[in-house]
Amino acid sequence: MKSYGYAAHDPKSPLVPFDFEHRDPGADDIAIEIAYSGICHSDIHQARDEWGGSIYPMVPGHEIVGHVIKVGANVTKFKVGDRAAVGVMVNSCRECDNCKAGTESYCDKGMVPTYNGKDYDGTPTYGGYAKHIVVRADYAFTLSPKLDMAATAPLLCAGITTYSPLRHWKVGPGKKVGIVGLGGLGHMALKFAHSFGAHVVQFTTSESKVADAKKLGAHEVIITKNADELAKHANTFDFILDCVSAPHDLNQYLNLLRRDGTMCLVGLPEVPSEVASFSLVLNRRSLSGSMIGGIAETQEMLDYCAEHDIVSDIELTSVDKVNEAYERVLKSDVKYRFVIDMKSLQK
Repeated sequence: MKSYGYAAHDPKSPLVPFDFEHRDPGADDIAIEIAYSGICHSDIHQARDEWGGSIYPMVPGHEIVGHVIKVGANVTKFKVGDRAAVGVMVNSCRECDNCKAGTESYCDKGMVPTYNGKDYDGTPTYGGYAKHIVVRADYAFTLSPKLDMAATAPLLCAGITTYSPLRHWKVGPGKKVGIVGLGGLGHMALKFAHSFGAHVVQFTTSESKVADAKKLGAHEVIITKNADELAKHANTFDFILDCVSAPHDLNQYLNLLRRDGTMCLVGLPEVPSEVASFSLVLNRRSLSGSMIGGIAETQEMLDYCAEHDIVSDIELTSVDKVNEAYERVLKSDVKYRFVIDMKSLQK
């Protein structure tokens, strides 16, 4: 199946128009015409090979929403014309304990990423900065008509990346929860934690974000450059979700956890972080990490968002401005997630 989009061809060059082919849709597949594709910070990391192992040419994008244009013979979940979404993965082994437990993102064989990867047969995967995508129907998601499609796109990564750990660590009423960073991930974490009924504290380095944080659901906002302000909250947090993708000091947050409290990392800086062991040993604190959720949990998240009117705060852009958008993401110059309107993709 012929398609076209925008691709990175090496770590240093800008993304440019690119013609490529998906596999022809099989009996278990659907083909989607992409309406909107979110821009994730991990797209930049991978396009620029900041994590290593990038495969070129690369069509980024794993926050994909659109409409079904073809349905395989065995598919009952979708019909032509339906809304559909694709997230960070498009396949997994289905046989390991993690896949059988519904946590396909932790597949022992390695889940197949939506882009910058290869399926198990060696076929390269191409993502959402494109006209089409072909995907197995059981790795695609249904979308409620209640959801605004453009603002839904970032839920496929930023949404599930924050929803999953908040659910796993049972964030809810009676819990004091901290959110580190108010960007693409952080603003979704803030919305979810507030919706789940926790007492939510936003950590930010920027005083200009205080009003936004409170509007998005924070009960308190802490400016992290103020050591005295941090010290007032020592040993009081049940859970802290760190959403920052740039290098930063983890230890100042670990010291805020109460006994048996957990800090979870979902941001992925290109530079490894240093952790002081005493911060963990004292008060039996835990430092953890989390990826996206599994297929069932991602659908659960999308359905929850539809019922509770939760979507991302976005700025629409056109595909020809994707390189400019990348630079603005690095400057934190977006509130809070760029989404590409794929109608702008002309050939």
